[in-house]
Amino acid sequence: MGLLQGTRILEERHLHKPADFTVGQDPKNTLVLPLPELPASFPVFEYRASQYNLVFNDDMRGRVNLGSSDVDFHTLRSQGMAMERDGLYILPLQESARGVVELDKDLRLFFQFIQPTAPAEAPRLPPDLQGGSWRTMDRMFFGILAASLLLHFSGAALIIASEPPPEPELELDQLDDRFARVLMPPKVEEPRKQAADTAQAAADTEKDKPKASDSDDKPAPDSASKPSSPEEAAARRAAVAKKVAGKGLLKILGSSGGGGGAFSDVLGGSTGGGDIAQALAGAGGVGIATEASVGANGPRGGDSGKVAGIGDLGTSGGGKVDLGSKKEVEISGRVSTATPEVDSSDVDREALARYIKTRLKAIQGCYEKELKRNPSLKGKVMVRFNILPSGRTGEIEIEENTLGSDAVASCIRTAVRGWVFPFKPDDEVPVAYPFVFTPAG
Repeated sequence: MGLLQGTRILEERHLHKPADFTVGQDPKNTLVLPLPELPASFPVFEYRASQYNLVFNDDMRGRVNLGSSDVDFHTLRSQGMAMERDGLYILPLQESARGVVELDKDLRLFFQFIQPTAPAEAPRLPPDLQGGSWRTMDRMFFGILAASLLLHFSGAALIIASEPPPEPELELDQLDDRFARVLMPPKVEEPRKQAADTAQAAADTEKDKPKASDSDDKPAPDSASKPSSPEEAAARRAAVAKKVAGKGLLKILGSSGGGGGAFSDVLGGSTGGGDIAQALAGAGGVGIATEASVGANGPRGGDSGKVAGIGDLGTSGGGKVDLGSKKEVEISGRVSTATPEVDSSDVDREALARYIKTRLKAIQGCYEKELKRNPSLKGKVMVRFNILPSGRTGEIEIEENTLGSDAVASCIRTAVRGWVFPFKPDDEVPVAYPFVFTPAG
């Protein structure tokens, strides 16, 4: 194909593969030309049944060489040499045909069939000059690489194949000094044992001493075991009272208004004890309180008072005090649920209720913990949360809390955060679940 404008060749093209040849303004055409008289895409040559056909209309001009002579388009139309189809004329072309088609006033399209030239064989270099992988290889680099791989793999194989050396067992005297100090620290004798030995020796010494003072103060074992008569008990109390009456404060309390001996003995001669004795001289009648002296002035009641003597101040024996058995009051609560609010059909309400029913122990534990502090605690808690596509809970919030206890609400929120539901919805499903709390009894 050759496109000429006047005598100047604009383009020359070879069609190696059989196909339609179209011209026009459409960018998909084989040859794009601004031809106002032709449609946007006009097939000048069409390939049908392994043969090219020339296509032209009534307005187109041109000539075709059919082997013996040139025939113009008017002759082809008038003599019926071209077939008419949909207002177009179709002329089958032989491989020896050639011609020209006037597309426009100055544009002409020449065509002819030529024999395809045999593909030229690419020139080949002589074998001596041809290159190869071995000739283009960096022999030094690959030699070093091969030696390195051989060395490393041989060493690894040798290590794997050889047996590990036996580990010698060292004696304690063969260990380094620093390890010996760490493993065997010097034993330090505990001071507690020495103190215990000293105390034991002192106790043994005390046992060996004669108990002379005990023989004076304590009666004989035989007399202690036998019950004493009332006369002997009264005499013993009188002796003890006489012994302690002149000592310290008992001497002061025991004076009967006579002299300042009591104060002078206690406060000393330089403290003005005589003046204090004179000032208290008018308060006579002060003596050692005995049962006989207090009996007449005892409390005015149905029974008379009794004064315990000094001799009677002893331990008369102790008894066990029964405080009663401790009984802890058990506090429990009930948790009930109402109909939940589920805003999606992906979650089965019955399956949701069954799953939460198995988790009510944790919710009940949150309530009973605060019920011990406030036994009258009761009310309703509405928990709103989202079930994520993974089955976990998200965006947990307490929508309603008539209990008035933030601790219970916080504990419930923590328990709900750990739930993992067996169903996996396609999208987040909001759920509002109510819990009603009442004390049990």
